[in-house]
Amino acid sequence: MHKYLITSREFYTDTPAIFRNILHEQFKEHLPTYALYRDKSNPNYDKQASHFIEVCSQFENIKSFIHQNVELAKELNATGVHLTSSQFDKIKYAKELGLEVIISTHTHAEVFKAKQLGADAVTYSPIFTSPNKGKPKGVEDLKKLVNECDINIFALGGIVEQKQIEKIKNTKVYGFASIRYFY
Repeated sequence: MHKYLITSREFYTDTPAIFRNILHEQFKEHLPTYALYRDKSNPNYDKQASHFIEVCSQFENIKSFIHQNVELAKELNATGVHLTSSQFDKIKYAKELGLEVIISTHTHAEVFKAKQLGADAVTYSPIFTSPNKGKPKGVEDLKKLVNECDINIFALGGIVEQKQIEKIKNTKVYGFASIRYFY
């Protein structure tokens, strides 16, 4: 099962040297196959994103993604862009630029729409209880979705311990994404 590490200013800070060091250590410890630079409040987002890409490039098996910003992802030579659930209209553009696309989804209909529009993968959330993310979908709903739709799905939301990963393994989901699990 693929691991998708998502950064958060809360855990990784916005001080470049500290950020790079923490990120490098988390990559070494957890060996994710996907990583996302996500920080909704950093005034130096572009600069910190370049540090993120630099650290990712030190690990040959990590695909690097930039949150929301298609142009920045292309400029920094990221593997791809992770779009929000309000950015379905950007999928085609990102694909035309040669980027892989992951998009956030919260309903089965959004997952099918992402597949139809050419996204490479989705995050589907929240699976478990997660702060400020609404009612959890649960493992059975995830399992049903995985069986209905042929797109790579990352389970997201409330995955903080190995016991949650064990619960979703049987769904045959492509992978899981998390912030808190990786810190």
